[in-house]
Amino acid sequence: MNAVQEPGRTTPVLAETDVLVVGSGPAGLSAALAAARAGAKTLLVERFAAFGGNITQAMVGTIGWYRHPGTVESGGIGVEYERRAKAQGFSHKDYDGDSEILDSESFKIVIDDMIREAGVTPLLHTWTVGVLKDGNAVTGIITESKSGRQAIRARRVIDATGDGDVAVMAGADFEELPGDQRMGATTTFNCSGVDKEEFLAYVKANPETLDSWAKTTSGKEDKMFSTWLQAPFEAAKAAGDIPDDINIYGYWGGLTDTGEATNISLAHTRNIDATDVRSLTWGEMENRRKVLYAYRALKKYVPGFQNARLQSMSILGIRDSRRIVGDYQMSEHDVKNEARFDDSIGIFPEFLDAYGTVIMPTTGRYMHIPYRICLPRGLDNIAVAGRSVSADKIAFAATRQMSCSTVTGQGAGIAAAISAKQGVPSRKADMAAVQAELERQGVRYL
Repeated sequence: MNAVQEPGRTTPVLAETDVLVVGSGPAGLSAALAAARAGAKTLLVERFAAFGGNITQAMVGTIGWYRHPGTVESGGIGVEYERRAKAQGFSHKDYDGDSEILDSESFKIVIDDMIREAGVTPLLHTWTVGVLKDGNAVTGIITESKSGRQAIRARRVIDATGDGDVAVMAGADFEELPGDQRMGATTTFNCSGVDKEEFLAYVKANPETLDSWAKTTSGKEDKMFSTWLQAPFEAAKAAGDIPDDINIYGYWGGLTDTGEATNISLAHTRNIDATDVRSLTWGEMENRRKVLYAYRALKKYVPGFQNARLQSMSILGIRDSRRIVGDYQMSEHDVKNEARFDDSIGIFPEFLDAYGTVIMPTTGRYMHIPYRICLPRGLDNIAVAGRSVSADKIAFAATRQMSCSTVTGQGAGIAAAISAKQGVPSRKADMAAVQAELERQGVRYL
């Protein structure tokens, strides 16, 4: 192995806190807000210049796109995101559902307000590069930033990095699919100058349904409306406007009255390793190349987009990477059979969307989300929230969802605050007290 030897060093301590949350996507933000609202001194660390993760950086504002009449869900901070954005005029109605699509740019302001109100200490532009441990207990992290190398000590740590970075640094076991089996990574983009009525007339004349792309459903999904777009790009490829080695397909998300098409998800690349910087670099550049082909094809082949302008592009949106090995692994059987658990930290509707399996939550069926899937086996005082919780491949199709990430985030945040206050390890948190605080914070867990 080619390596260099670094000299020993003394690392200054930047801060000490009760609860430290690393990563501020839907899971991490929910964890930090919940812990602070439960009375814990809370610090939130984020590597980018704004909080929000998948919502603000990957520009996925369709956090509740699955919601239809009959959907039963947890409530809590995930729903609060939509409510707060709508109240400030920073969202728009989902074209086909009962949700609000968050405006990725302006939602950064909503998040800042929520963090200030909750009393969370914010820290942006900060990378986590190592962990502090006492035996099997995680006691903090090592960071790198423009301020140099520093340490943060914490009584409880929540890993909301999406890739399980902190837990893995601490020695957690994990699972991940081979590269050719992972879901594609996506660059989302927005366009301005779209003729909304002309485009919707095109959609009405060329309707798509979920069975246009879903491989496995429960049957009831097959004829449900989908914002799927593929035919225009097949025409563009046939005409030589898209190279043979590029496949463009996916969804449009939202339309505003001012001519913006948002959450356009057409540029995908498979076999991206979210833990390899070379792979990420290639993926970012490859997807921007695909965005350009998609944008040009939209202008030429899709009515309403003739005068559109490419407005913004996201960072690479990762769907699929590490899943920790937890005290319990959520299973396909659990998701499809309304599993119930004594350590429930929230409910989530029977909603699956990954690997071609799609079940939409239109029947009122739901499962409990157990706290144990957040706890890395063999480690103390650390919990994982978001898409890297412990789940098998099909259960992951539910637990990876942004709204489910807010459930695991809020539950893990409250459990961290209560276990720190009680002076017991994270996995020994009094679940009666945790569930009482969940209820106080507006979460349905039964």
